Amino acid sequence: MGSQLARALGQDFLGRSPVWYKRTIVVFLVLDPLLLLLGGAHGGFLAGWALVAEFIFTLVMALRCYPLQAGGLLALEAVAIGLTSTEAVYREAVADFPVILLLIFMVAGIYFLRDMLLFVFTKLLVGVRSKLLLSLGFTFTAAFLSAFLDALTVTAVIITVAIGFYGVYHKVASGKGFDDEHDHHDDALVTDFRRGDLTRFRGFLRSLMMHAAVGTALGGVTTEVGEPQNLLISHVVGWNFGEFFLHLAPISMPVLAVGLLTCVALERLKWFGYGDELPDSVREIMEAFELREVERRDPAGTLRIVVQGLVAVFLILALAFHVAEVGLIGLAVIILATAFTGVTDEGRLGHAFHEALPFTGLLVVFFAIVAVIQQQELFAPVLHAVLAMEGRAQLAAMFAVSGLLSMISDNVFVATVYITGVKTALDTGLVSPDQFNNLAVAINTATNIPSVATPNGQVAFLFLLTSGLAPLIRLGYGRMVTMALPYTVVLSATAFAMTLITQ
Repeated sequence: MGSQLARALGQDFLGRSPVWYKRTIVVFLVLDPLLLLLGGAHGGFLAGWALVAEFIFTLVMALRCYPLQAGGLLALEAVAIGLTSTEAVYREAVADFPVILLLIFMVAGIYFLRDMLLFVFTKLLVGVRSKLLLSLGFTFTAAFLSAFLDALTVTAVIITVAIGFYGVYHKVASGKGFDDEHDHHDDALVTDFRRGDLTRFRGFLRSLMMHAAVGTALGGVTTEVGEPQNLLISHVVGWNFGEFFLHLAPISMPVLAVGLLTCVALERLKWFGYGDELPDSVREIMEAFELREVERRDPAGTLRIVVQGLVAVFLILALAFHVAEVGLIGLAVIILATAFTGVTDEGRLGHAFHEALPFTGLLVVFFAIVAVIQQQELFAPVLHAVLAMEGRAQLAAMFAVSGLLSMISDNVFVATVYITGVKTALDTGLVSPDQFNNLAVAINTATNIPSVATPNGQVAFLFLLTSGLAPLIRLGYGRMVTMALPYTVVLSATAFAMTLITQ
C-alpha cells in the first residue's frame, strides 16, 4: 500500500511533466534551505539568487509544465524559510494591483471584441500579400498603440487575432467545416498534405507575434504612459507628458527607426526564425472564410461587429485620456460588449476569463520572487558600485546594469529600485540635478529596451509565452529568446549609444 501511494504521489506531482523535471524541482526545494542555512551571513543572498535562477528555469520550461505550480512551490518555500514574508508579497501585489485588474478584466474584454477583430484583421491578411508590409504594419501599429495604451492590452489584441486565424485554418486542415466543433490543440486529425503548410503557418504567426511584441516595447519607451515604470520615473523626476517625451525623444525616435529597419532586415534575410510566408493554401482558406462570413452575415451579425467596433473606439479613447484604471475600463468593455450583443448567460461570460486567470496567478507568484529580491537586497551591491562612479562612466554603468537586470527580473521593479536610489543620491548631494536627469533617462530606456531579451523583463512577453497561443504556434521560452536576440542586440546598442551621445 505504501509503495502504491508513493507511486501515485509521484504521478500526480506536477502531473504529466517529465520525470526529470519533477526531480529537478524537488532538488531546488531541497537546495534553497541548505544554501540559506550553510551560507552564514550571505545565506539569504545566495539562496535569493538561486531562487531567481530556479524561477527562470520554470519559465524556460513553460511548454512542459505551466510555471504556476513549480514556481508557486518555490515561492511558498521562500516565504516559509524567511527569504521574504507574506506581508512583503502582499505589498508587491497591492502596488501592482492595476496590472492584476487589467489581466482579469481587460483580457476578457478583448475576448468579447473578437468578431470585430477577426473581421478587420482577416481583411488585412487577405488584402496585404506582402509579408514584409504585414510585419512592418504589425510592428508599427503595436508601437503606436503602446505609446498611448498599455502593452498588455495591445498584446491581448494580437493574441486574440492570431488564435482566431489559427483556429480557422486548423479546422479545415483537420477535415472539418468552419462551424464544426474542434480542438485546435490536437493535430491528430490534420491531413498529411496540410501538415507542411501548418508548420509554415505557425512560423508565419510566430514572426508576426514577435514583431508586434517588440513593437510594444518600441512604443512603450516613448511616452509617460507607455509603460508603468515610465509613469513612476516621470513622477519622481517631476516631468509632465510633454517633458517626458522631449527628454526621451533623442533616444526613443532613433531606436524606433532602427527597430523598423531591423524588422525589414529580418524578413529579408530570413534569420532567427523570421521570414516564413503565408502558405497559399492558408490564404485560400482565409479568403473562403471571409467570403462565407460576408455571405452569411445577417443584420444581427453586422450589428454585432458595429457594436464591437464602437466599443473598441470607446476603449481607445478611454485609455488614451486615462479616464480610469485600465482594468476598470476593461470591465466597462465587458459590460458594453455583452449587453448590446446578447451575451447574458454565465457560461459564455466565464469562458472569457479562461485565458487570463492562470497568468494572473503566475504574476502574483512572480511578485513573491520580486519581494525576495527586494528583501534580500540582491541588486543593492550593483547600485552602490554605480553610484560610486562619476560622469559618463556612471551613466554607461547605470544603463548597463539596469538593462541586464531587467532581462532577468521585472523591469518595473528594477526601475523602482534604481530611480529611488538615484533620487536618494540627489537628495544627499552625491549626484547633480543634471546628472540625476541623465540617469533617469538611462534607467527608463534601459528598463524598456534591453528587457525584450527574455519574457522575464516584460510582462507582455511573459503573457504571450504563457498564453493559449504559445503552444499552438510552438513559441517556447528558448525560441522566444532566439527570435528576440537580434532586436535585443541592435536596439540595446542603439539606445546605449544614443544615451551617451545625447545626455
